[in-house]
Amino acid sequence: MLYFAYGSNLNHFQMKRRCKDSVFLKKINLNNFKLTFRSKYRAADIEPKKNSIVPGALFEISKSDEKKLDAYEDYPVLYKKHFFTYYGKKVMTYTMTKKTLFTYPTERYLSVVKRGYKDCNLDNHILKKALKA
Repeated sequence: MLYFAYGSNLNHFQMKRRCKDSVFLKKINLNNFKLTFRSKYRAADIEPKKNSIVPGALFEISKSDEKKLDAYEDYPVLYKKHFFTYYGKKVMTYTMTKKTLFTYPTERYLSVVKRGYKDCNLDNHILKKALKA
């Protein structure tokens, strides 16, 4: 299964620890969405926004990896699954179920996300923009 990561799961060490079968394929952009941070967990989320992009990573994951991610993302309570098509292939990601107001992430969480941006060679200008919301 293809999985799109855009927050802390961009971090290769964390992703491999959580999902042992996961394989990083490449960086991609999710069009017409924007990155934000919200909820009492101050975690990354995405929401629809025309002419905006969310940089992220495409991973191949196993069924057992998906179950581990479901548990980590507190699916279906905190996050729900969102599917989109990338070059004709179905891709899964997570979006928060409750769209609370923006909350600045903790320094610990943000450092994991920033490391993920480096691991995936993503341009962090969109991350910086999301943090100014």
